[in-house]
Amino acid sequence: MESFTNIWNDAPVFSLVDFLNDEDRRVILKGKRAETSFLQKFPFAEGHFRNYLMLFPYAIEQFDLSGYNVVISSSHAVAKGVLTGTNQLHITYCHTPIRYAWDLYHQYLKESNLQKGIAGLFAKTVLHYMRMWDASTAHRPDYFIANSSHIANRIKKTYNREAAVIYPPVDIEKFKCDSQKENYYVTVSRMVAYKKVDMIVEAFAQMPDKKLVVIGDGPEMLKVKSKAAPNIEILGFQPFDILKKYMQKAKAFVFAAEEDFGIVVVEAMACGTPVIAWYSGGTKETIVDGETGVFFNEQTTPSLIEAVKKFESSQNKYDASVIRAHSKQFSREVFEENIRNFVEEKTDEHFSRNAGR
Repeated sequence: MESFTNIWNDAPVFSLVDFLNDEDRRVILKGKRAETSFLQKFPFAEGHFRNYLMLFPYAIEQFDLSGYNVVISSSHAVAKGVLTGTNQLHITYCHTPIRYAWDLYHQYLKESNLQKGIAGLFAKTVLHYMRMWDASTAHRPDYFIANSSHIANRIKKTYNREAAVIYPPVDIEKFKCDSQKENYYVTVSRMVAYKKVDMIVEAFAQMPDKKLVVIGDGPEMLKVKSKAAPNIEILGFQPFDILKKYMQKAKAFVFAAEEDFGIVVVEAMACGTPVIAWYSGGTKETIVDGETGVFFNEQTTPSLIEAVKKFESSQNKYDASVIRAHSKQFSREVFEENIRNFVEEKTDEHFSRNAGR
């Protein structure tokens, strides 16, 4: 959204809710307020708007966008379902089809303890409704843009729509390349189950000669701490300057999740830090094995341990400046150029075609 308003700073913004603080509003919306849905005024909406998930489809369809020629939606759930007319052009930047309603449905129910009981039945019913609505609105955008080929494949499977791929903006200029690395590994993550931070900690607990620094917080914190050993330092949440310093000085960044894209992986490479990552999701597209990092093929402790050993056997070949240079293709500047060009091209095609009717 910040990049969209950088490019089209006069365009109005519509959002289900808007609870940005003043600083975020200045940066992301250039000081404006979004036009919000009726959910904005619902009780406890600021902290718990997700509780109104069942109303999201209805709410997004209430926005009257009929006065605009071009509509761009940034969608991870329902934004792609806005209503537009035949003569309007709708381009959606799709971060993913609704993960907890589609491919992560069973995992979400399990982790939320919603597999049984009345609460479970209600959750399953709501998510079934979301899937039906989501599938029925797959035709509404004229064009899909995915944030990775991984997500383009998911869009094809879920919606049977083709998607162009434009990688999301990473603020690589906030990170400086540091070739003087120290003798520790680092992982930075929100501590939720699918991030597999506990697996990373478990692996390093079996390698007592290797130091691991863990930065982040979340519901899995106690589980992660229970698996830690003396060679593992768990720092919890840290301000950006401290997080950046650890990422810049680490000998390698460790990543074990399947992400749609994986921005933190690119941020690590912007520091000139090689990445040890599971060969899955968006990381398959951002890391060059043997040049900017090392992959492990299974999301298991033994596979990660083997990858660390492989990295250490050849770590001197990794050049921080080469890794940093590789990260630049994912910069905010490149994203904004690609998005602008795509929208302008499709706008010209759309209205030239309509003018010829």
